[in-house]
Amino acid sequence: MAYASLLRGAARTMALYDIDRDRALAEVLDLDHGSQFYPTANVIGSDDIAVTAESEIVVITAGAKQKPGQTRLELATVNVQMCRSLMPKLLELSPDAIFLLVTNPVDVVTHAAVQASGLTNGRVFGSGTVLDSSRLRTLLAQECDVAVHSVNAFIVGEHGDSQVPVWSQADIGGVPIRDWCPSGGTPLDEPTLDRIAHEVVNAAEQIIRGKGATNFAVGLSAAEIVAAVLNHERSVMPVSSLLAGQYGMDDVCLSLPSIVDGNGVDVVLTPPLSEHETGALRHSAETIRGVQRSLGI
Repeated sequence: MAYASLLRGAARTMALYDIDRDRALAEVLDLDHGSQFYPTANVIGSDDIAVTAESEIVVITAGAKQKPGQTRLELATVNVQMCRSLMPKLLELSPDAIFLLVTNPVDVVTHAAVQASGLTNGRVFGSGTVLDSSRLRTLLAQECDVAVHSVNAFIVGEHGDSQVPVWSQADIGGVPIRDWCPSGGTPLDEPTLDRIAHEVVNAAEQIIRGKGATNFAVGLSAAEIVAAVLNHERSVMPVSSLLAGQYGMDDVCLSLPSIVDGNGVDVVLTPPLSEHETGALRHSAETIRGVQRSLGI
């Protein structure tokens, strides 16, 4: 995430904090050695959390790694405890910061961060399904033989197994995804859409099995969110935040398209969903709530 943010010039000063001092300093040195090739920025690092003081945005990526065959929700206990410990210290050092959670399971960890900070105004939110939506658009672009930037599609709900692709709102150039057949071929059928959705859900597992962890795409997606905050972009992204009645749901963090700007999540949008999608979204919320209850959140 730090590397991707530096390449796009998202920050002028970046602080890396890690309990492993040698790792933190080595990462800083490695990034510094490439400073000729990215926009001017100052990179600092330490095993002292005070290095993060006066941050505009704090990104939490620390936590136990997901193992092959392990779900994101199974990571919950250790990573929630970590977040509860970190948030008060980070907030004391940067009382005006925006806090972005990337640690999995991101929806549960985000809710724990909201509770630990006492902030409920959109200043604490998770990376949510921004990466999942990118994966969805990539697979649709490949299937339909178009540029990925021409695909409009997103995923709502959990960043995990119960996520919901919003097919009813997906389109390419204004053509609904289910009607896409520019060469006079056969439109995308339900089995094809189901296969694509399954590949999105299992994308991380495939990468973890092959190389041990995901890093490039999640770094790029987090850097996109950081840029939206620091540049006050008001970009619409499916990030995870505490719901307050959207689709009749509250007291749970999950992803919906949201306006992200310098204040964090400004507005959570409620696009029209099909009856099936609404039901699946509520099921996703209940899945997350079940984990929250088991952790006393």
